[in-house]
Amino acid sequence: MSLFENPEQLRRAILNLPAELRPLCVGLDHLGVAVPELEQVLPLYRDLLELPLLATETIESDGVRVAILDLKGPHLELLEPTREQSPVAKFLKKRGPGLHHVALKVRDCASAVRMLREAGITMIDEAPRPGASNKLIAFCHPRSTGGVLLELCQRST
Repeated sequence: MSLFENPEQLRRAILNLPAELRPLCVGLDHLGVAVPELEQVLPLYRDLLELPLLATETIESDGVRVAILDLKGPHLELLEPTREQSPVAKFLKKRGPGLHHVALKVRDCASAVRMLREAGITMIDEAPRPGASNKLIAFCHPRSTGGVLLELCQRST
C-alpha cells in the first residue's frame, strides 16, 4: 500500500502523534545528488557556483563518499560510490548522475518511521541508523512516495 492509496490512514497516524512531534516534517534538510566522481563536479558547485564546502566524509556502511555544500540552511550532498554494489553505484548504473533523494528534517526519526510504517509506507530502513553529519536517518521506498526516494533526518543533539 502506498501513501496515495490510503491518505486517510496516513492522516489518522499523524493525528495520533504526540503534539510535540507535530508537524512531523520541520523542513528540508538536504538534496542528494549521485555523481560518478566528486572531483569532476565539485569545481562546478564549490568554485563556479560558490557554494561553501562544509565537509567531506565517507560512510563505509553505505559505500559512499559525501561532499556537503552549504545552501544557506539546507545543504547539498554530492554522493560518490566507493564500491560497485553500493546503493549509489546501482543508482548510477540504472539512471545515471542526477537527483538521488530528497531529505526531510524531522523532530524524531524513530517516531516518524513508526508513523509512516503504520500508515502503510514501505520503509527501506525499519529503524533509524547513523548517517552523514552525525544525523539519524531512515529511507522511505520510492514505490510508496510517488517515485521519490525520501530520507528522514534527525540532527543529533
